[in-house]
Amino acid sequence: MAKKEHTFEGICRDIKSRKFAPVYILMGEEPYFMDRITDMLLQTVLNETERDFNQIILYGADADVAQVLNAARRFPMMAEYQLVVVREAQQIRNIDQLAHYVKSPLASTILVVNYKYKTLDKRKSLAAAAGKNGVLFESKKVPDYKLAGFITAMLQDRSVTIDPKAAQMLSDFLGNDLNRLVKELDKLIILLPENGPKRITPDLVEQNIGISKEYNNYELIKALALKDILKSNRIISYFEKNPKNNPIQATLPVLFNYFSNLLIAFYSKDRSEGGLMSALGLRNPYQTKDYMAGLRNYSAMKVFTIIGEIRTTDARSKGVENSSASDGELLKELVYKILH
Repeated sequence: MAKKEHTFEGICRDIKSRKFAPVYILMGEEPYFMDRITDMLLQTVLNETERDFNQIILYGADADVAQVLNAARRFPMMAEYQLVVVREAQQIRNIDQLAHYVKSPLASTILVVNYKYKTLDKRKSLAAAAGKNGVLFESKKVPDYKLAGFITAMLQDRSVTIDPKAAQMLSDFLGNDLNRLVKELDKLIILLPENGPKRITPDLVEQNIGISKEYNNYELIKALALKDILKSNRIISYFEKNPKNNPIQATLPVLFNYFSNLLIAFYSKDRSEGGLMSALGLRNPYQTKDYMAGLRNYSAMKVFTIIGEIRTTDARSKGVENSSASDGELLKELVYKILH
């Protein structure tokens, strides 16, 4: 029988419905999803009067396997469950020894293990036992190209909409640091009117996050797709004058992602709007506009060359074969090569 693949959304639904697993092993590079699941369990499993005697929080820097096992094997006092949360569990030596408990966990204990920034070997006994008897969840980084869609979906869960351009501005500026991203979204939501439609606009983002709605990576991609030389040069000149908010290290991945996807679009059998959405994994039709423009204004061979130039610029921005050119100069040179 195949093991069930647990998703973040599915785990959250089960917790809300009080369908608890006896063990949650939460691991991976992205702490945001692990923190959300852990917080939901802390808020849901026990009520306030039950927590004093039935909620135990341990930290990997201070705990060992024996302490975790002793806590997990206790029985709840005047409650259905006891909740044992192990934070920073990646610091615990010989953590695989927890497998002896996880193979036969107590139904009255909910054990939550946060194994951050690393993953357990799924072939070893702890991960295998968790996958069989509880929840084994790998928390992965959201890819840059999916961030705008992730922002839109996250806000929909909170009955808030966002302009596609605003979502892309936030994605490009904040990157996939989800904890930071959520904090900034919380700030914007507070500023929305209490009555009437709640929608985050580019103006709201510009005024409160410090991103220009005219000079950003979203607008740069649009200008390059259209081969708008004047607008492209205005944007990178703005970047050069405002390097703190527009570092080249944030711009190059956006350029690489666009032109890599454009290359996929060239070799897609179906170049219609729907075909490109499917081939590139896009969520909204508006996202195809820049690719449709790119298909008209570039050749496949030119895109091959551009991807090579982006890689070279990335290396030079890190000091490889570059002794004097500034980031602004490197970006100007790259944009010139893209457009000519």
